[in-house]
Amino acid sequence: MTSKVTYTGGLRTSAVHLKSGNTIITDAPTDNRGKGEAFSPTDIFATSLASCALTIMGIKAADKDIDIEGASAEVTKIMASNPRRIARIEINISMPANNYSDIEKKLLEAAAHGCPVGQSIHPDLEEVITIKW
Repeated sequence: MTSKVTYTGGLRTSAVHLKSGNTIITDAPTDNRGKGEAFSPTDIFATSLASCALTIMGIKAADKDIDIEGASAEVTKIMASNPRRIARIEINISMPANNYSDIEKKLLEAAAHGCPVGQSIHPDLEEVITIKW
């Protein structure tokens, strides 16, 4: 088992990562009868794409001795209705100042676009990843 999720009432859940004991609280968003006091499940989904992209970039960077510490991502999730779902995830990655070669840029871009979360997303969901060097 990876995690245990408990519904705690009031459209809120508590998820425990069993290996580490870390906890994530989710709350329904305000546009769906929630309080919006924590990440919604769809916020976590969109955010996990950015986290995954940065992690895979970090693995590739470590393999090639490229320093990307401090890279960050801003995530925008756009919802659709009928059915209610995530229609688009926009991720803007800002890379730390470094003189990246064209080969390094291509390697890191491919890593960002090839992460396991991105590979698991339904093709109807539009995924836009932009990297600012």
